[in-house]
Amino acid sequence: MDRRRLIYYLLLNVFVSACVTSAILYWYDRNYRAVTLPQSPALSSNPTGSAPIQTAQHGTVQIVSVIGAGTLNVESVVVKYTGDGELDLTGWHLKDAKGSTYTFPPFKLFKNGAVQVHTAGGTNTAIDLYWNQNSAAWQSGEAVLLTDANGNVQDSYPVP
Repeated sequence: MDRRRLIYYLLLNVFVSACVTSAILYWYDRNYRAVTLPQSPALSSNPTGSAPIQTAQHGTVQIVSVIGAGTLNVESVVVKYTGDGELDLTGWHLKDAKGSTYTFPPFKLFKNGAVQVHTAGGTNTAIDLYWNQNSAAWQSGEAVLLTDANGNVQDSYPVP
């Protein structure tokens, strides 16, 4: 192989690597900023230490998917917020007909943000919450309900 061809392939490799790395960083940054854990009261810009609670308009918070229903290690529910500003999900619930209930910890979603609630155990992050259950919660054919802290149903999703 001559040197020109080698240089051409090296430059092509650098270009493709830069494009792939940029795409991954863009996706990560976009998803990481979409959701966040709440700030501590000391860091809040609100002098009372609590952020104003945004009430969700019907249809702005949706269960967009139930993944791996019936299999503990992959089972999760994806919740997305499309309203304006931020929405405090603290005290909201995911429920099923059998009485299984997941209660959201202190957590906020921003416009076009999403969170994945895993049935299995793990450590909560800005985009993943963990229920820490020993068995799968969702079964095919049942509906998952998303209720706000007052018990009002915000969305339901039939598990495929």
